[in-house]
Amino acid sequence: MDALSQAISSGISVPYKNNSSSLVPSHGLPSLILRKSRSPVNPSSRSRVSVRASEIQHSKTSASSIDLSDPDWKLKYEKDFEQRFSIPHITDVLPDAEAIRSTFCLKMRSPTEDFVGGYPSDEEWHGYINNNDRVLLKVISYSSPTSAGAECLDHDCSWVEQWIHRAGPREKIYFRPEEVKAAIITCGGLCPGLNDVIRHIVITLEIYGVKNIVGIPFGYRGFSDKDLTEMPLSRKVVQNIHLSGGSLLGVSRGGPSVSEIVDSMEERGINMLFVLGGNGTHAGANAIHNECRKRKIKVAVVGVPKTIDNDILHMDKTFGFDTAVEEAQRAINSAYIEAHSAYHGIGVVKLMGRNSGFIAMQASLASGQVDICLIPEVPFNLHGPNGVLKHLKYLIETKGSAVICVAEGAGQNFLEKTNAKDASGNAVLGDFGVYIQQETKKYFKEISTPIDVKYIDPTYMIRAVRANASDGILCTVLGQNAVHGAFAGYSGITVGIINTHYAYLPITEVIAYPKSVDPNSRMWHRCLTSTGQPDFI
Repeated sequence: MDALSQAISSGISVPYKNNSSSLVPSHGLPSLILRKSRSPVNPSSRSRVSVRASEIQHSKTSASSIDLSDPDWKLKYEKDFEQRFSIPHITDVLPDAEAIRSTFCLKMRSPTEDFVGGYPSDEEWHGYINNNDRVLLKVISYSSPTSAGAECLDHDCSWVEQWIHRAGPREKIYFRPEEVKAAIITCGGLCPGLNDVIRHIVITLEIYGVKNIVGIPFGYRGFSDKDLTEMPLSRKVVQNIHLSGGSLLGVSRGGPSVSEIVDSMEERGINMLFVLGGNGTHAGANAIHNECRKRKIKVAVVGVPKTIDNDILHMDKTFGFDTAVEEAQRAINSAYIEAHSAYHGIGVVKLMGRNSGFIAMQASLASGQVDICLIPEVPFNLHGPNGVLKHLKYLIETKGSAVICVAEGAGQNFLEKTNAKDASGNAVLGDFGVYIQQETKKYFKEISTPIDVKYIDPTYMIRAVRANASDGILCTVLGQNAVHGAFAGYSGITVGIINTHYAYLPITEVIAYPKSVDPNSRMWHRCLTSTGQPDFI
């Protein structure tokens, strides 16, 4: 069942940002982006998302082909950016695909039997998005490369506009609703909000007039496992699924080969596929999209980024993240009460975050009860005069208790590496939470100081809860816009919220590498201000 993972990762690796350098690769222009130097990151603590060379659509423009002394370099950069962020359309391979009037119009909500002329209306509806509408990707104009979190294209931090496609319903659509068979899959691990997204994909499809909607059980696995059958979906089926956590369709990692998946889609008559998942799942969705283009079949493949870690590039946040931060407060508060109530009490909380420490950082900042926050992006020492344990000793002596919050991917350099992979191709991480608990006990025993350590790992409790109100709204709009994008004829895209607006991006641009916490960002600085922790180097 891991054939899909092998198909995705069998080629070259998309490079990561290298935080140890002042030259940070960004979207195929590695030597153009100048940033303030960051602390090095242990490369072994990061898992890579890889795709075949034929699946990478990044521009071949490199630093050597762009001369910053060229007076037209900005124009060339803008053209390259526009090319890379241009979203694929079915007319790219099927130029004769017919465009018809949209069947989505809120002036009349009841589906009609005849979709040829679209919904009748006495006057024009002004709820459509123009294909030329754009959303600005970067909104801060930095004046210096040394400014906190600065991302500059040259040493003067010249401002270059970067526009991406606005999401929403189009006036012309490329699929007749009565001819659509739409399928939804959820892959990877559980995440709050999965049912919310499923629900609104189904509801929006029905508003367009689609009658044939199915769920593929247990991710990509459902395309090949003969014991798993499609689940018919309708508004009646999904009406109340958002009231509970988990996924109505189930989740799994890995799956059959890309060719087998597309074969199955053709046999089933599926021409719209909505894929809910993270970086690896999106790499698989992009491979499916490319295979459909290669076969010149009219299929729209649209992703909805699902990662509780919030590590998808360019996006303000991914669904489930707000809920995770909120739920993490319960664990942190419990750790604080346990530590504060014990003699020399220390509470250790391990939160999600394989490669990115966003949950640990935001949860620590929100709680106000965390003394030490450890994330994968920021190196640290456990022992020594500037180590974490020495600071813990100081906290016990001055406060009498302490709370530590660690991301699951932090401190992997202290643990034995197994080179084991899960079905999605992710490295199997060691349990740093247990390790720091043991090292803490050992350290204080050696200095003859009694302590009481409480360890809390709420990971699966957090993943299984229903989405909170903030995530519920995000899931609703993401699900709606995924359907709008598919009907507009776009494929190989994903939808996300960017600078508070919803936009479409080519999948290739969001899976280049995981988004990570910038140790020079204002948010990390705010976290350090809240915890009061020093540099552990």
